[in-house]
Amino acid sequence: MNDTPSIKTAITPRRDEDFPEWYQQVIRAAELAEPSDVRGCMVIRPWGYGIWENMQRQLDVMFRATGHRNAYFPLFIPLSYFAKEAEHVEGFAKECAVVTHSRLEVDADGKMKPSSPLAEPLVVRPTSETIIGASYAKWVQSYRDLPILINQWANVVRWEMRPRLFLRTTEFLWQEGHTVHETEAEARAETKRMLDVYESFVRDHLAIPVFSGEKSESGRFPGAVQTLSIEAMVQDRRAIQAGTSHFLGQNFSRASGIQFQNREGKQEFGWTTSWGMSTRLVGTLVMAHGDDDGVVLPPRIAPTQIVILPITPKEETRAKVLEACDKLAAGLRVQQYVDLALEVEVDRRDLGGGVKNWEWIKKGVPVRIEIGPRDFEKDSVTVSRRDQPVKAKEFIAMEEFVQRAPDILMSIQKNLYERAKKFCDDNTRKIDNKEDFYDFFTPKNSEKPEIHGGFALAHWNGSREVEEKIKNDLKVTIRCIPLEDSAEPGRCIFSGEPSARRVIWAKAY
Repeated sequence: MNDTPSIKTAITPRRDEDFPEWYQQVIRAAELAEPSDVRGCMVIRPWGYGIWENMQRQLDVMFRATGHRNAYFPLFIPLSYFAKEAEHVEGFAKECAVVTHSRLEVDADGKMKPSSPLAEPLVVRPTSETIIGASYAKWVQSYRDLPILINQWANVVRWEMRPRLFLRTTEFLWQEGHTVHETEAEARAETKRMLDVYESFVRDHLAIPVFSGEKSESGRFPGAVQTLSIEAMVQDRRAIQAGTSHFLGQNFSRASGIQFQNREGKQEFGWTTSWGMSTRLVGTLVMAHGDDDGVVLPPRIAPTQIVILPITPKEETRAKVLEACDKLAAGLRVQQYVDLALEVEVDRRDLGGGVKNWEWIKKGVPVRIEIGPRDFEKDSVTVSRRDQPVKAKEFIAMEEFVQRAPDILMSIQKNLYERAKKFCDDNTRKIDNKEDFYDFFTPKNSEKPEIHGGFALAHWNGSREVEEKIKNDLKVTIRCIPLEDSAEPGRCIFSGEPSARRVIWAKAY
């Protein structure tokens, strides 16, 4: 996706040598996160958390613009709440962490042990439909109380057997929206509206193109009538589910007793939705844009957009160089990029210039500025962009750079999206027969077996048996079924039966 890497790179192995290990090494080298002493959990370090904070802030603005407000609900959910919705609890049963005791005491051997069994076990929140439904049942009495449009920023726990930083961890951070509506049409419109919000956010803020559509029955959220998703392609040509929005019908309303008096004076169950995005997006960002030297961050989401690196080989010039750096930083901070002040940092650490430069390259900061004694004398700066080769530099007059900085950041954002879009387009194929489909997803190069596949657009007859066979044969699943306006009648390439439209198949994380 990026230029052919040099022989010596900051990250070993390179992407084309071992993509999964490359990903783990990038996360560590960029100081985004690290495994914790609790199996399956991670410590999100400040640079990684700064990315997540920006995602939070920017998404929250979008949520508020659509009328949603934030609230908070309990981390612990009584087991009996799950039992009310059978399909839901079955879908999450194997992932649940359950609290069965309170209090600790010291036993005869001097070891700590739980001492007081709970009257009812508590499930540590894997998702909040049931506990939020209990509150909504109290709040909703009349159609005048609707709609309820609430979002929650929280952590959740889903017991993970094969953890991978950001992509799959036992505990992770997310937002979950939960809404109640007067009519089915309103709830369905909400489901699609929030999917569109996610698509816009990932495309315009993270610079990642996505496919959007409906999940097949086997991919639906447990208890949902319909699940919509956006699917991103990362650089090993696999898919990542980047956001989901669920139309829950009246299933959870019936389970939780969310009823209201309608306009005709009759009792009716509410129509509900839920939708969510998580810290998985940080991993998606790394896999979509990173290169063999580390993370590459789109400016809109970077915790620091411009870093200024003082070059002070001699102590007698240090004060003047630092003064020039601070002056440049002050000038940049009054500039705006996408209606926000620029995030600028002066790296004053007492480290060699090369060491600091490579640290920021690995972190993916969009623009690096070097100012040394010669630059100070010429009133110029040395500019390096993270979307260009590491050794590429441009020399710009200091005042000119202050004025151009927002445009440079906009250029980087646009370039990263176009690069990702080209990669996605180049690795997405329409396939019209079974043999070509199997060939597309079958490794042909024994030395680099990961260099194959992508997204396949192929007809499917809607059969779950066909879907399961492809999954068993190739580990390929239907990522989403494009929505109504994408109808293209044809024949299922596996059964020959009629098909209303092509669906998107891929291997996925």
